[in-house]
Amino acid sequence: MRIRELLDDMGLFLVADEGAEDDALDREVGAVLTTDLADPGRFLAGGELVLTGLAWWREDGDAESFVRVLDRAGVTVLAAGEAEHGLVPDDLVRACRRHGLPLIAVDPDISFASITEHVLRRLRPRRVGSLAAVVERHRRLLTGRSGPEAVLELLQHSLGLDAHVLSATGRRIAGARPPLPARTATALAGRYLAARDAREAAPHPVTMGERHYALVPVPGTTDPSAEREESAELGDWLLVVPADTSNRPAADGELLDRIVELAVDARSAHERTKVALNDLARQLLDLLDSSVPPAEIPVRLSSTAQAVVSRKDTWQRCQFVVAEGERPGTGPIPAPALRVLLEEALVQDGPVPVSSQDIAATVDGDRAVLFVLVPEPVDGLPEPALDSVALQRRLAAVLPRWLGPTGSVSVGVSSPVGAADQARPALDTARTALRIARDHPDRVTVRGPDDLTSHILTLLPLIPAGTRRAFAARLLGPLRDHDSRHRTDLLSTLETFLECDASWTACAARLHLHVNSLRHRIARIEQITGRDLARLETRLDFLAALKAG
Repeated sequence: MRIRELLDDMGLFLVADEGAEDDALDREVGAVLTTDLADPGRFLAGGELVLTGLAWWREDGDAESFVRVLDRAGVTVLAAGEAEHGLVPDDLVRACRRHGLPLIAVDPDISFASITEHVLRRLRPRRVGSLAAVVERHRRLLTGRSGPEAVLELLQHSLGLDAHVLSATGRRIAGARPPLPARTATALAGRYLAARDAREAAPHPVTMGERHYALVPVPGTTDPSAEREESAELGDWLLVVPADTSNRPAADGELLDRIVELAVDARSAHERTKVALNDLARQLLDLLDSSVPPAEIPVRLSSTAQAVVSRKDTWQRCQFVVAEGERPGTGPIPAPALRVLLEEALVQDGPVPVSSQDIAATVDGDRAVLFVLVPEPVDGLPEPALDSVALQRRLAAVLPRWLGPTGSVSVGVSSPVGAADQARPALDTARTALRIARDHPDRVTVRGPDDLTSHILTLLPLIPAGTRRAFAARLLGPLRDHDSRHRTDLLSTLETFLECDASWTACAARLHLHVNSLRHRIARIEQITGRDLARLETRLDFLAALKAG
């Protein structure tokens, strides 16, 4: 595309030299770069239309060094927006004249995006290879910032190329809008895994109905010498491009390679973050399973996983998810594979949005343990929490490939943890919910805190009435006697404590007590009954006794 054509097509005009010679107007534009860097030299290869909003220009003299860099790189033409300073500065006009660089003024009503789209559309029939260079420059500019979304959007708008990056289960990671239909994405992911297992050469051509797709693996940074396991398979990324690649020209191949490199950059950044989060999740689990006094947990957690996951130095609201799986005849499903699978199922855009960066995960023997950030409650609205039923549905949708015909997965989910003193009881709740889920005959079972209460209430009617009364009297009788003799409220305090899921802060607020006063009451209850309320089994016993009595 020539400068003359750009001016005519977009209604633009030259300001550096209105009397520009015909040969200057016939210079070819081979690429587009938008920049507001004072020195964009490392992103220039020659032949570009450079678009700048002039954010780098502050006073006379600033333009000389900027234009010198463009001239040395062989830039074809510079287009400067008038929105920042009202008009193109005379300083820039003089610098462009000195270096013989054509300068275009861009009216504020004309967007850089429309210019970029128009130029790239004109370039497509003649120089697809140059678009690969555009993608490469954008990749370097965007690495570590906006990720692949911006360049994939550019490809969609300029070429009509709807590229998508999917996980191995078909979850959307990035790409064009609207996203692929869920069934299509899942089917493409399954076809990719089958092709990879068969060691077919990439890209993998796939036809679904009348649509042709090319599936390309996006390599990760995992040590290639390490043994490949199910967790690595589940963590794969793939690039999906609607195209028939059986007879594609070399230039299109170069463009596809650049897009893959862009996705590789994004996956590398993602994996670095997840390694850090998962290492710190291990520290958090060890802390909760240790004998560290409850009062010290907030201090210790402020420098471990919770602070890093949330990028804040205070406890953020989260839930615990614990899972294990079994394949009859082969034993437990490896915990690392379960960990990745649960992350895939937990990431969602629904009423309780969860991103991959909201999850820190580790393993505990044959179990996967995940810490999931959830939004803070809003007055007047239901408390946001993970939906156990929806999680079970998503797991059931992605599990068949790895479970086989008879495998099973059981999951326990805690209540939301709004304060550090609730962390241990919540983890106990998730582990107990897992034990209840394990007894269910379904292949995929998810149980939460509500299921613990319903489990107890289901069992109580099966126990003879006399046995229930004796159990309640044995457990609660000492508290009733103490309240009667000393006019205390220990029994009602216990009931409120259990209703608040053993949360010191929530219970103290409900009873209008200082937390230290509540701790004193709970300590007195433990002394009288000889039971430890830090243990979930104890709390469930008391809950059953209250219901039975």
